[in-house]
Amino acid sequence: MTAVTTQQAAPAEEEVVTVKVAAPGTAIAVDEEPEARRPAEVGRRSWWGAAFAAPHSIGLALFTVVPIVASLVVSFMNWPMIGGHTWTGLENYRRLFDDPIFWVVVRNTAEYVILYVPLNLVVSLGLAAWLTPRIRHRHIFRVLFFIPTITPLVANVVVWRMLYQPDGLIDATLQSTLGEHAPNFLADDTWAMFAVVAMSVWAGFGYNMLIFSAALDAVPDSQIEAAQLDGASAWRTFWHVKFPAISPSIFFATMMTLITSFQVFTQPFLLTKGGPGTETETLVQYIYNTGFQNQQLGLASAGAWVLFVIILGITAVQFLGQKRWVHYE
Repeated sequence: MTAVTTQQAAPAEEEVVTVKVAAPGTAIAVDEEPEARRPAEVGRRSWWGAAFAAPHSIGLALFTVVPIVASLVVSFMNWPMIGGHTWTGLENYRRLFDDPIFWVVVRNTAEYVILYVPLNLVVSLGLAAWLTPRIRHRHIFRVLFFIPTITPLVANVVVWRMLYQPDGLIDATLQSTLGEHAPNFLADDTWAMFAVVAMSVWAGFGYNMLIFSAALDAVPDSQIEAAQLDGASAWRTFWHVKFPAISPSIFFATMMTLITSFQVFTQPFLLTKGGPGTETETLVQYIYNTGFQNQQLGLASAGAWVLFVIILGITAVQFLGQKRWVHYE
């Protein structure tokens, strides 16, 4: 006798039934698994899931959740790096808003964001629109444009310092062609922020370029061909067909670029040390100097939470405004 074992679950009661199919003329036996086995099986599976998720969950709790909560508590305390600490309530926030340097670095950060975000998006979107399938070996160009993004930022800063410094490549080129010296970009109040922004755009546009390029490749050819048959120019085709189609990708890139630009630290810190004076000192650098140089951890934590509220507010505005121009169809 040949027996085949199959399992089927009744939709109404979700019971597991074992059916043994025997040879013709032989009786069929039906056994129902005990009800007590199902909770135990579910419990074992839950424990296995928890066990696999535990390393990540523990790491998230120890290195993300706990520090965030601790920084909020510290922001309400006078907490020097060495010595005792006392509860001061909102005193750190009052000192922060009364500090004129704080408003200078907020202005510098806003200036950086206003310059960097549009330039990054325009350069990355323009290159992505250029890298159409008609461009031969476009994958090579993608790799070349993406290399600055994956290059360590410290190495990028070293190269750009050599370009910006007196008698550097830019200065030498202007002297040989126009007979004029280039301005001292990193020591000039007028040029320092522009120098930081230019270096940041070069180092950061590759990521958004890949996002936009992949989104443009996903635009249906039928829509583009229909627009061309209607006599639409290349610009109108891009603005009225391609742009709405890739608007979710543009929204994502805009939001992420805004968040990272408010958190800029490495470029101004290594290029100018925040100088000349405080012309390029950003909010994150101010928090760093307050906490680790002035050793005022409570005041630094208050600055970090002010930055968090700023980013949270701008992100909320982005999500509310995206309903007007982002199309998910």
